[in-house]
Amino acid sequence: MPGMLIQQGAVVMCGHGAPAMPTVPNPSVTLMGMPSCTLAAPWSVAGCPAAAALMPPCVTATWMVGTMRVTSFGQPLLVQSGVSVAIPSGLPLLPVVTQVRVSAM
Repeated sequence: MPGMLIQQGAVVMCGHGAPAMPTVPNPSVTLMGMPSCTLAAPWSVAGCPAAAALMPPCVTATWMVGTMRVTSFGQPLLVQSGVSVAIPSGLPLLPVVTQVRVSAM
């Protein structure tokens, strides 16, 4: 699926609205001056507002589908149309604002 690549500094939220950030950005490929993100690195979720009694709050997240044709050091880059899952809630991450110059498949 084509889409805009996700960089460090993009606005990405968990399903409950808490911000998510890459733990290991990829400085070898930059997007608008910011490091890109690869499929291999986990993401951290800070301050998830989910009530623990109803659904566990999001703590970390992983991406399972990234770019198919574009890689960095053999790892797919993250794309806005990619598939992710937050742990332990199981909800996806939602890329809200990304850079708008580079798209990939």
